Amino acid sequence: MSLAPGELRIVPLTGVPEVREDDDLAELLAAAAARAGGLEDGDVVVVAQKAVSKAEGRVVRLDALEPSALALAIAEDADPRQVEAVLRESARIVRMRGSLVIAETRHGFVCASAGVDASNAPAPGWLVLLPLDPDASAKRLRGRLAELTGRRVGVVVSDSFGRAWRQGTTDVAIGAAGLPVLLDLRGRRDRLGYELHATAIAIADEIAGAAELVLGKTNAVPAALVRGLRLEGEGAARDLVMPPERDLFR
Repeated sequence: MSLAPGELRIVPLTGVPEVREDDDLAELLAAAAARAGGLEDGDVVVVAQKAVSKAEGRVVRLDALEPSALALAIAEDADPRQVEAVLRESARIVRMRGSLVIAETRHGFVCASAGVDASNAPAPGWLVLLPLDPDASAKRLRGRLAELTGRRVGVVVSDSFGRAWRQGTTDVAIGAAGLPVLLDLRGRRDRLGYELHATAIAIADEIAGAAELVLGKTNAVPAALVRGLRLEGEGAARDLVMPPERDLFR
């Protein structure tokens, strides 16, 4: 299907079975894309973090966790074993309110529960953790998709984050390969001739948020393809993390 200039198409990749450790996730995604008409050069494949983590074995049983004194102290009505998993995945605690922990992960992401989540886990009593290196995960998926399909695509690994001063969550890019993650418009002029001095668009986050509209949290659709962006460049999601020297809120 040809697209008009400026037009985008977002296609859910359906029929992907429950992902398990050591599954060839790229093969599952390539098969789903083939059912949807196939990949094209320049497409961006957005993959939910849970699928990536499960394929990489980044899951843990609650029964395998021994709560620390801190986890027991702050758990309140939460499972202290899950709180312990959050503490172990945290490089720095940013804020705590009872068992709610806002943490900085080892990747530099600041998010609730350090990305630890029980939803869409392999089974009851399991937790899903963030990939160890989501950018590397995206790069591996991109390379494998090229092997399987012969197409050069971008890959975004997405996850749901809350935002300070805003209600609700939205998906953002925690891993990326084969596309720019920031569009730097500094030095360009708007239609009135004003020179832009500070505008940089988090295009990878926008792609993740757009794809989430067809993924959802309860639809069992772990990936989508976004077509029509015509992006050029290379970037990594770690480039989206605010450097400490520019962080006004740290």
